Amino acid sequence: MTDKDNSHPNQPEAPIGKTAEESAVIMTHQVLPSDANPAGNVHGGVILKHIDTAAGVVAMRHVRGWAVTASIDRMDFLKPVYVGELVTLKASLNMVGRTSMEVGVRVEAENLLTGEVRHTNSAYLTFVALDGLGQPRPAPPLIIQGEVAERRNRQALRRRELRRQAIAEERAGDTTRI
Repeated sequence: MTDKDNSHPNQPEAPIGKTAEESAVIMTHQVLPSDANPAGNVHGGVILKHIDTAAGVVAMRHVRGWAVTASIDRMDFLKPVYVGELVTLKASLNMVGRTSMEVGVRVEAENLLTGEVRHTNSAYLTFVALDGLGQPRPAPPLIIQGEVAERRNRQALRRRELRRQAIAEERAGDTTRI
């Protein structure tokens, strides 16, 4: 009898761990006039859409299934992005819980005429892995390799704890929930 024969038929097999590199993505988008306001600055919502897309690809690659945005923990607009520039989004997994994952995204804008590259935005997003019925399902564990991955994971765990504390405090003090 094999190990598989001993498993319960309704119990999913334990997901196999993966490294952040296995699901990381680099995506690009050249900014067009339709992406910007009359002053030529890219709308923040356009940047957010691209960040959400890049992070979603990372989450889906990690779970090899559906994953949805649960929250955007932090979004920093550091410098403007202008029409004509090439936006590069670098997204990778920082932390994996039971069903949720934190993805970090770094956005850079490149002036294609001068070659100047600027770090314009950073964001941390939480995604939840879903099964075929749209219910949360276990995500493969994150295999931490190297100092950068260790630091990112440690910082993500700290952000998750702070987020949980803030939510608990809001719920405890808010009697007029929307």
